[in-house]
Amino acid sequence: MKKLFTAVLFLAVSNLGYSQVIGPIDDQFNSIRQNGVSSIAAIGDTVWISPSLNRNINNGMEWYYPENADSVYNDKGRVFSLALAPDTVIAGLGFSSDSPDGSVPAGYGFYKSIDGGSTWKFEDFPFDNPPSEECQNSSSGYDPDCDIKFTYGGIQYNRVRNNVAQQSPPYATDISGNVILSSVWASGLIRSTNFGETWERVILPPSNVSEMTPDNQYQWIVTINGENYNRYDPRQDNNLLGFGVLIDSQNRVWYGSAAGINISENALTAPIDSISWKHIRFDNSPDGLLADWIIAIEEEPGTGRIWMTNWITTQPQRQGLVYTDDGGETFTQTLIGERINDIGFKDGYIFAAGDNGLFISDDEGKTWIKSPTVKSPNAFIKPSAEFYSVATTTDRVWIGTEDGIASTDDYGKTWEITRVNFPLKGGNIHEPDARNASSYAYPNPFSPTQHELVRIKFEVKNQGNVNVRIFDFGMNLVREIENSSYPSGTYEAVWDGYDGNGRKVANGPYIYVIESNGKKVNGKILVAD
Repeated sequence: MKKLFTAVLFLAVSNLGYSQVIGPIDDQFNSIRQNGVSSIAAIGDTVWISPSLNRNINNGMEWYYPENADSVYNDKGRVFSLALAPDTVIAGLGFSSDSPDGSVPAGYGFYKSIDGGSTWKFEDFPFDNPPSEECQNSSSGYDPDCDIKFTYGGIQYNRVRNNVAQQSPPYATDISGNVILSSVWASGLIRSTNFGETWERVILPPSNVSEMTPDNQYQWIVTINGENYNRYDPRQDNNLLGFGVLIDSQNRVWYGSAAGINISENALTAPIDSISWKHIRFDNSPDGLLADWIIAIEEEPGTGRIWMTNWITTQPQRQGLVYTDDGGETFTQTLIGERINDIGFKDGYIFAAGDNGLFISDDEGKTWIKSPTVKSPNAFIKPSAEFYSVATTTDRVWIGTEDGIASTDDYGKTWEITRVNFPLKGGNIHEPDARNASSYAYPNPFSPTQHELVRIKFEVKNQGNVNVRIFDFGMNLVREIENSSYPSGTYEAVWDGYDGNGRKVANGPYIYVIESNGKKVNGKILVAD
């Protein structure tokens, strides 16, 4: 039995407080595009981030943008996943598609670079051909002849046709030589053996099968109009819904679905109709998975240990992390109860980025410290921020959050913060023609519940006393944020939407007034909770 009872230490630290001024802030023209960074990857001293393929080299001040990648810079494509090798970058692109049920993620294609990001080649997402006109106009119900036919183990099966972008974003991508694998939700697992020139769909086990080999016959049972059919259809089989993928150091393929983890010894090289799988699901055992939905899968360097995040699909499943040292025969459970989005490693330290914060372990996951508010001398990540992604360069750990990027070179003792930098004058690379401003507040309108805080950017031209105050529309004082002396530079005043007595303010317009060296700057904030 390998269950691990994990201790999590929540460090007791004083709140930063939301009535404060932070800075000075360095204005940068080459800035990241947005603060929410869900995908991050690193190789050597270079780190790449979503959504726009920005990169940073050796922790420099500048974030470079992909000049030759119009699909993410000038079009709707956004980076959903990244895979790196020396001089090679593979970016899985998706976009948000409108539907009657609201916005849904969709597949867009893949960007490839073999010169470290100087030039890019775009490959469209590999959709199935549309059905015949006769099938499109059929109103008689399900017609198996309108499906895609595929062969596994010499037996022919039917597969639902996937010729729409919706619900097929490339959530995870990995590369080994010329082989690219991508886990693309409703399209399952797709493989290219010629570096993305062509793609094929990998056949995956039915949810109720623990081992799949080409020696046996299988059924993916679906119910249509009250009748059962053997049809490969992700809408009725959760194991065909892909989220995670990893090619480990032994060339095994690990595919994470909404119905467990799938492990293959030959998925890199075998023909599609001959790939074998071991499929493991939650079984409520102390040395098994915590839950069925496998999001991120990572190999710990130097150990061969495979870590993966577990999300709940149904009760009594639990959220957390598991790892295996024996190829999935047994699992050790840790960080039970935490919804973790990604895992990273550095010199024996483990970093787990989750909805409830950042967790760090230096003893193989036996105990964890929940990092206090991540802050630097002139910036901070808001305490309620969700942590999305982890990557490691030669000497730093990089964390993507919903409120910016944090990096550390001392395992989380101190941090540097990168957030969207939109200068008061001159704009930035993403909007170079923006008009100049003496100050601005963002987000605006501002919801204290949704956004937690609003930041007011302003400039101190000469060292002196700075007084930042919030008034209601009748010019009654609501909150004094700061009244201190500051050197020249660009600053941000932070307000949490509460008055001086600790009460949340009512919805409506508010006025900020900044006094410095006898001059006043003001602006309006609309509070709409």
